[in-house]
Amino acid sequence: MKKLLASTMLAAGLYAVAGSAQAAECGDVSIAEMNWASAGVAAHVDKIILESGYGCSVTLVTGDTMPTFASMNEKGQPDMAPELWVNAVRTPLDEAIAEGRLIQAAPLLSDGGVEGWWIPKFLADANPEIKTVQDALARPDLFPAPEDASKGAITNCPSGWNCQVSTANLFRALGAEEKGFELIDTGSAAGLDGSIANAFENQKGWLGYYWAPTSILGKYEMVKLSFGVEHDKAQWDACTAVPDCADPAVNAYPVSDVYTVVTKEFSEKAGVAMDYVSTRKWDNQTVGKVLAWMDENQGTNEDGARHFLQNYPEMWTSWVAPEVAEKIKAAL
Repeated sequence: MKKLLASTMLAAGLYAVAGSAQAAECGDVSIAEMNWASAGVAAHVDKIILESGYGCSVTLVTGDTMPTFASMNEKGQPDMAPELWVNAVRTPLDEAIAEGRLIQAAPLLSDGGVEGWWIPKFLADANPEIKTVQDALARPDLFPAPEDASKGAITNCPSGWNCQVSTANLFRALGAEEKGFELIDTGSAAGLDGSIANAFENQKGWLGYYWAPTSILGKYEMVKLSFGVEHDKAQWDACTAVPDCADPAVNAYPVSDVYTVVTKEFSEKAGVAMDYVSTRKWDNQTVGKVLAWMDENQGTNEDGARHFLQNYPEMWTSWVAPEVAEKIKAAL
């Protein structure tokens, strides 16, 4: 018994020393909690895992794409932006990486930020011949306009958003009006979301712009249609994304790169925590389901993070070592 007790005490002592060393390696970490839901949840997932699994002391700071990037680039704070849509800062980010200030760690969203034109899955299942936007435009009867059911409707994204311009240009490029369709302005994000909810509640056709990851696509099963062409960046920049472009061509939406970006100082001090940051990623479907749960339960970003960690262990335990996973589970 004495031998067993001594061994246990030795093991406990070693574990304590290892834990202290790990905490000392990680230290204080500041993380940007961006002002959109998926990034907010990711920030809280990182906070829980880094604190419970790696002994870090984490502070969350309010963030948004441009001010957070500028602060990290110029001041080295915060240490980490878990979900940065890097195309928005591509050129200065490349300069910061080349000059050794920032590190582009790993993609957080395994399938990237996705935009496109979608239809309800129940409609796609009932009409399997509809695979492309062009297929859908051949059936205006399946997508009746709210004010004139003799015409089809394509629902645009909210006024003032960039996607409103691209959707309007693609509407013209596809000759949608000549095919019997109207372009519907929902006026706001709430109006757009409401039009999708109404389509599902009444089992009616819906065709229009949306993006992922979002709670709507986590709550309602939608199918993204192909435009039948690859993304043409030159055409996109010169015309598709330009208001009232004179001669728009059919184009596909780009997939946005969404990465975790950290400061060089963090990458050097974080030790094994940096391995976690360079490993973890989740897909849009999972994020959408977590966001839908938050929407239905009026959950906060922290609530969403805990819901994810409690309900998707098969995903996040693959991001960390088994002994780290056990510490995190014990803290939930």
